[in-house]
Amino acid sequence: MEHYQFRLQKLLDIRIDKEEESKRNFRDAQSKKIKVEEKLNNLKENYNKHREIKGSESAIERKIKHVYLNAINYSIAETVQELKQKERILEDKRQELKQKQIDRKTVESLKEKQMEEFVKEQNLIEQKMNDEFGLYAFIRNNKNL
Repeated sequence: MEHYQFRLQKLLDIRIDKEEESKRNFRDAQSKKIKVEEKLNNLKENYNKHREIKGSESAIERKIKHVYLNAINYSIAETVQELKQKERILEDKRQELKQKQIDRKTVESLKEKQMEEFVKEQNLIEQKMNDEFGLYAFIRNNKNL
């Protein structure tokens, strides 16, 4: 029996490689987004921890705290913008990954259909050979009678 060889195997291998690369890019983008979210949460925690002004603080301490809180607010605003950018990048990578998966599955389904056709064809050939052997055996047995 012959072995099935898919003519577009190289194309399938290339698409699998591109899908794997796209998965890595997606995971990297997701990791970067998570880091930015953690940074934003840390900044918000710092702001909440230092935002209360105590009556026992001097004017200089209040001024320093006010400048620090303004700096944290500015950093929070920058980080929110960075997070939005990372979310857009992540969504782009997600769409790219979906497209790569569709491309791979298209070629894989073609391979499966061709494999099924090959197996059917091989089964028909085998069935014809078995029928011929049976016919020859029948003729040989009838000649001896």
